[in-house]
Amino acid sequence: MSENIELSVSNEVIEKMAEIAACEIEGVSGLSKQQVDIKEVLRNKSAFKGVKVENLNGSVNITLFICLKKDVPAREVAEAVQNNVKDKIQTLTGTVVTHVNVKVADIDPEEKSSEE
Repeated sequence: MSENIELSVSNEVIEKMAEIAACEIEGVSGLSKQQVDIKEVLRNKSAFKGVKVENLNGSVNITLFICLKKDVPAREVAEAVQNNVKDKIQTLTGTVVTHVNVKVADIDPEEKSSEE
């Protein structure tokens, strides 16, 4: 009863999965907006998202622009994001992830306590 099932997952869904996986990591406060030129905006409707997915011969490269919480170890958080994103995308979609590039785009300042 073995059937061939073909699964196709859109880049937008992979972007959302990568965003969720990145935000699961302690020290990540969210994704930041990436900088783009006008040509990128015109040809890519997701040009201002904090995740970029590139398809390469059946596999994907993912670039994330993360925003860190204040005073967290950037290298450790970035490595944890890489591992979690790669694992989640490959497990959930079966798509091979060749690279997960993490770029620290911003840092969240410490939240102000209510001193009023």
